[in-house]
Amino acid sequence: KKWMRHTFWLVLTTVINVILTVFEYYRGLWYYLVSNGTYANCPYFKGNVHARVHVYSLSLIFYLWDKPHYRNGTFQQDQVKNLRNVAVPGTGIPLSWFTKWKITTYFFLIFVYPVIALVSALNINLNGSVGLAGISKSFGEQLLTPEDWFSFWRLNCRLASFHSLLMGDKAPNYLMENKWDFLMKATEFSVPVSPLWKEPARIVVKDKNEEGGMGIQFFNNASHGGQWIIQEAYKNSDELAKLLPHDAPLSTFRVITASTLGLPSLLNNCDKFKLQKENEVYKVFTMSCVFRAGRGGSLTDHSSILFDVDMQSEIIGNGTTNDHWYRLGPVKALNTPWLSHHNITHHPDSNVKVTGETISNFSSVWKLCEESHRKLLPDVPLAGWDVALTEKGMFLLEVNLSCNFFRGTFNKALYFSIMDRYMKELDEIRRTTRH
Repeated sequence: KKWMRHTFWLVLTTVINVILTVFEYYRGLWYYLVSNGTYANCPYFKGNVHARVHVYSLSLIFYLWDKPHYRNGTFQQDQVKNLRNVAVPGTGIPLSWFTKWKITTYFFLIFVYPVIALVSALNINLNGSVGLAGISKSFGEQLLTPEDWFSFWRLNCRLASFHSLLMGDKAPNYLMENKWDFLMKATEFSVPVSPLWKEPARIVVKDKNEEGGMGIQFFNNASHGGQWIIQEAYKNSDELAKLLPHDAPLSTFRVITASTLGLPSLLNNCDKFKLQKENEVYKVFTMSCVFRAGRGGSLTDHSSILFDVDMQSEIIGNGTTNDHWYRLGPVKALNTPWLSHHNITHHPDSNVKVTGETISNFSSVWKLCEESHRKLLPDVPLAGWDVALTEKGMFLLEVNLSCNFFRGTFNKALYFSIMDRYMKELDEIRRTTRH
């Protein structure tokens, strides 16, 4: 009986704590969405910058909804496009379904999201990570301070959308999301990027066996006003190739850099160069580095094992995947794991050990990205760089401004201090200008 009473009170306490956490979440959303409260004066989430930034950014979805987006019409259209192949693990339902209309997005944030957080907390408990008493704590983390790659990615997307909208012409370098604009500006600033073929103006590609006009494609070169960037297909450097299967694609390093040079307090200052020189808060930081070890037989490293890189020791750490977030449909939903862990040490297609290895002059990879952020787009808060180490040297392939950490580790205190400052300054501009 004593055991039963103890269990009863433990369950009751857990339920009450879960309800209180949901209530805190709802209060935060109500403050921003209904009361139109300011970010700086939010009375909730005291001492918890992560929760403050997260809940505020969720409320931004509705502010940004029909506003112009720097790459895809409106923010809502960009959401639909980018979430059409992503599903919460185990559901098989594309998240784009919930972003087509405001009403479905409200429904998702008010009802579905807390349920997902609870299921996640229970799943962690079933895996033995926490006991019953830890479920409410885990639930609060999942709902208010999530640390999954998807939540960080969407937070980065919302900041980029918010910042580009409000800063407008003062942050012109969102154009770098366009691969052609990026290559042109990088070449102008002598930043090493993958070389392109400026000639010929048009190429034709034929299947060697098809007849009757079939199996033939024409491509107009972007160098002559066409749509297609034509480049050589590069191979991995010998040093990198040793860690990969023989038929692996070009496998890149994803480096995330953050810039405080895009803060409104600097961009709106008439003497910003003097301010930048006198204040060390305005700078570029390297946040993370991940080695995307491409799978055998794949054309690109979008299918890869994600090996975290320790930027202090310059040693490649354990690997993981985020494949379970991309399994759509009811059949795949039935056999999709809820979690994946950093527990891969060898490449699964070759059984070659990757964890513990290093690359010559490894630090040059993220130093190149820091320098490129300062040169090419200092006004953009976050940038995800795809760096290739090829048999012909090190190149930047492209930059992503609504970027994904690809499950790399990073300094979260630094990250959220940067996020907090951007959100505070942008919210002040939002309330003093009409957009």
